[in-house]
Amino acid sequence: MTRRTTVLVAGTLLLLVFGVLGTLLPVPFVAQVPGPTYNTLGEIDGTPIISVEGREPNDVSGNLNLTTVGIPQDELTLVGAVQGWFDDEVVVVPREQVYPSGRSVQETQAENRQAFLTSEQAARGAALAELGYADAVVVQELAEDSASADRLEAGDAIDAVDGTPTPDLDALSAVLAATPPGSPVVVDYRRRGEPGSVTVTTSAAAEGEGSALGVLVLQTPYAPFDVGIEVADVGGPSAGLMLALGITDLVGDTDLTEGAVVAGTGTIDTEGVVGPIGGIPLKLVSAREIGAELFLVPAENCAEAVQNAQEGLPMARVATLDDALTALADLRAGRTPTPC
Repeated sequence: MTRRTTVLVAGTLLLLVFGVLGTLLPVPFVAQVPGPTYNTLGEIDGTPIISVEGREPNDVSGNLNLTTVGIPQDELTLVGAVQGWFDDEVVVVPREQVYPSGRSVQETQAENRQAFLTSEQAARGAALAELGYADAVVVQELAEDSASADRLEAGDAIDAVDGTPTPDLDALSAVLAATPPGSPVVVDYRRRGEPGSVTVTTSAAAEGEGSALGVLVLQTPYAPFDVGIEVADVGGPSAGLMLALGITDLVGDTDLTEGAVVAGTGTIDTEGVVGPIGGIPLKLVSAREIGAELFLVPAENCAEAVQNAQEGLPMARVATLDDALTALADLRAGRTPTPC
């Protein structure tokens, strides 16, 4: 065997070894891809994403789709990472950016899921406030072994305790702080708009002096009906805007899309302020693939969205829930919404 032949054989073997290793060895990166979209006015496996109990929902049409980013579960290899870097519909990011060190994948997913549940509350509050419903102290859930078990329910508005009005959290905290633990108190409440009262024997407050009713409460807009949200396997807060629009559509008096397919993304707070999110290039791809006629972009994501614009997909800049409603009104009227 000549020296030239030896070099060629050795080089070929090395290439084969590196090729095999490149397809097997994981790298500290994660691939992100366009995820599924969900119409907040529709259902998933027969279960409505937004359910309304206690009143007839508005007659709506069209789509208000929340968009997501998908993360393949298989570990990314060197070959997969290189392929992703050359694919316009894949984003390769450091694993630390998605799964911070010190936390397991399961812990990160649980935190993301909690962020989604928190965004549900904000979306509900923002939508009801937009529709003119006033704040109240509303029960979110009952604590384990709650003193209010079988008496109060999630969704009840607490109006008074022992005759003292409780229009806000400060008023409720003050009356409970002055009540010794073990005291029977009369709680006046509203449940789906109907008034009622129950007697609750208070438990000791977890911190400081006074009593507790054993309920988690929020000061939030209250409506005489229940709005439920059910989207399994979605994490993070970026669905807030589209959930708020879906609620506004279903319990308002205007068909917001009049049959159009609208997609979007963005966090939202209880004041209706829309915040930035990650993954906008991939979410635009998902929206294009479902034939969206308009994509609602958080104002702070507009520059990135313009750089990754999809052919045939108009984009509207939204900084608040009001901006999003204005964009939808423009779409219905045949006007051009405020672009990014």
